[in-house]
Amino acid sequence: MRRLRTFASVVALAVGLAGCSGAPVPEREPSASAGTGPLVAFYGDSYTLGTGATDPSLRWSTIISEDRGWREYNPSVNGLGFVNHRESFDENDLPELVIEQEPDIVFVTMGLNDNFSYDRRADLIRETITADLTRIRDALPSARIIVVEPFWYTDDRPASVDQIIAWVEDAAAEIDADWIPGASRWLDGHYAGSDSSWMAADGLHPSDVGYAQMADRMDAALAQLDPPL
Repeated sequence: MRRLRTFASVVALAVGLAGCSGAPVPEREPSASAGTGPLVAFYGDSYTLGTGATDPSLRWSTIISEDRGWREYNPSVNGLGFVNHRESFDENDLPELVIEQEPDIVFVTMGLNDNFSYDRRADLIRETITADLTRIRDALPSARIIVVEPFWYTDDRPASVDQIIAWVEDAAAEIDADWIPGASRWLDGHYAGSDSSWMAADGLHPSDVGYAQMADRMDAALAQLDPPL
């Protein structure tokens, strides 16, 4: 298995992740690994961007891509949700950036930040989950789409977490995507304030150790798919 790296932990939970870096701006050239295998695109938020890691090479998406020789395209953005901050992109949103690359494999790791809008925008969240996944499938009919249960980051688990997970799972089934369950629990017992925290100094995002642990769990989950990745 992979080496575990040193990490920092503090008791610093915040109201949410949506405002962790101001208005989100996707990178125009976000590729992080240069393998020779399939082109793999990641549609995600800060937990897929790798915020909190000491280097982008230590985020989970890059670890699993390098292990497999994949060409990684990762335009993920801090604070992004299915509805959160989407107005910042106009027509140039992340699904469009992903589609433009014509990837062989697409990972969707979205939904965490939508919990902070759930009370006001639940119906829109549900509609947009379905719209985003359907749009990606229609534009990339030959791509393999991997939809990951939305991540979570505290022991406090509002009812919205499981509701959004259910909506994402249903939408994944509708487009015949692979589904990776359990990801919202991958950091359980290791949140900020824990004696064995896997969180970075901000208390909101995984540290290098946290991302290494997420990569190990993702690696195991991908091995269970049919066919495995």
